[in-house]
Amino acid sequence: MGNQKNKKERRDRFRERRGQDGVSSSPVSPEHMDWSSYYPSYVDEEAPRDESKPPRMKQDVEIVDIGCGFGGLLVGLAPVFPEKLILGLEIRTTVTQFVQEKIWALRAQSSEKLYQNAACIRANTMKFLPNFFKKSQLSKIFICFPDPHFKTKKHKARIVSTTLNSEYAYALRPGGIVYTITDVEALHEWMVEHLDAHPSFERVSKEEEENDECVKIMLNETEEGKKVERNKGHKFVALFRRMEDPPW
Repeated sequence: MGNQKNKKERRDRFRERRGQDGVSSSPVSPEHMDWSSYYPSYVDEEAPRDESKPPRMKQDVEIVDIGCGFGGLLVGLAPVFPEKLILGLEIRTTVTQFVQEKIWALRAQSSEKLYQNAACIRANTMKFLPNFFKKSQLSKIFICFPDPHFKTKKHKARIVSTTLNSEYAYALRPGGIVYTITDVEALHEWMVEHLDAHPSFERVSKEEEENDECVKIMLNETEEGKKVERNKGHKFVALFRRMEDPPW
């Protein structure tokens, strides 16, 4: 009985904070997205208020974790990039709710006001990524331990593909990085092959990869990464830089 009561209280708190049932609908365009409830500390209170538009933010989301799972990477990145807005995209409603509450709790516990720059929303990246982000808005995109979809007929559902790579290229600014990691070598090879083949991306050198602090966080802070470590598995990493568009 007590457990059911706790679950109900948790749901009620979630609904109260979000003002909805936990399912985020995708905006018509990035300009229609209301970020104010996700990053309340970054609302521009001095900007003139137009009731027909979402509240203006002091800055845009810049770092995105696609399929963020239980939020380990978000929590690891937020203190390292305190001046950048970091967003996790997750398709599972209950997992999204868990991460949102985790971030609220961390905000409440932090005496240094950390984690105000981290948030998670429920979204289907394969369908709606351009609805959230403007051209060249992002500096980093993380794709960590995605579903490998082993069966050939399911390969079209993989989160790295010719079509989706073009959407990543659209949202990522020149010089921005796509970070990939998986414990499935065949999927690693697939992601490398498809990103390598895209004209907007070039692979980052091994030396630069090893010196990137985000790689260390990606290797050690995600729940899946820790699981692979416990099972003594292998982690395959590849980084790709968004190149400048041709002048024509």
